[in-house]
Amino acid sequence: MSDDVLDAVTATGASFEVVPCDPDLADTAAFCATYGYDLDQSANAIVVVGKGDPRIYVCCLVLATTRLDVNGVVRKRLERKKASFASADETAEITGMQIGGVTPYGLPADLPLWIDSRIMDVPDVIVGGGSRDRKLLVPPESLAALPGAEIVEALAKPAE
Repeated sequence: MSDDVLDAVTATGASFEVVPCDPDLADTAAFCATYGYDLDQSANAIVVVGKGDPRIYVCCLVLATTRLDVNGVVRKRLERKKASFASADETAEITGMQIGGVTPYGLPADLPLWIDSRIMDVPDVIVGGGSRDRKLLVPPESLAALPGAEIVEALAKPAE
């Protein structure tokens, strides 16, 4: 875990647990199945790009049991005609983290963090740990306490 990630999660003042994992099992479904976590207590940090000039980025955090509403809520909040998931390369360039390890902790100061409101209803949530070899088990309040974090109603839709 990078010092930035550890410093950011520690700075929230909340207790947390570092959960080691096999990097080959870092993707949410594989991680949950292997390590015994429920998908409804696991959240994915997804970088989205609003197309246009200039391109604008946001990190969205949604439960694994939901789908990020990229073409509805996210696109409208970005005030862009088009939005899409950032590529793996863009995500790594912007966050310094690989997909499967992206965490809301330690993000660049100029990258907004939008958190789906459903996450606030989970007692503890498992999120990326900054690299593919670990996750963080955290209370949702520590996510809401991050700089630039905003709780957004209906940021995601239930998965079908």
